[in-house]
Amino acid sequence: QVQLVESGGGLVQPGASLRLSCAASGFTFSVYTMYWVRQAPGKELEWISSLNSGGTAPKYADAVKGRFAIPRDDAKFTVYLQTRNLKREDAAVYYCKEGDIRGPGTQVTVSS
Repeated sequence: QVQLVESGGGLVQPGASLRLSCAASGFTFSVYTMYWVRQAPGKELEWISSLNSGGTAPKYADAVKGRFAIPRDDAKFTVYLQTRNLKREDAAVYYCKEGDIRGPGTQVTVSS
């Protein structure tokens, strides 16, 4: 059974950093591209980053390029979203995805 579980969200001030984690199980993690998406209140789901198998080709939405990174640790079956210089508009529930499967999400709130 494919399972994804996100963690690491929280309440931070503008300009802060957070590292989100997504622990995967139930599939051959290392061969799959992994995705991070987010959803802010009243808005549609937004793709923000993805990383291919092997970790050689990270991709980022323009809104987060230069501020977010998406490392993965295949030995730990985990993909991360390293965020920095968070802005109020980054506040959302963050999900990792593989295919049609996504986890329950982790809330990121950015407020002073």
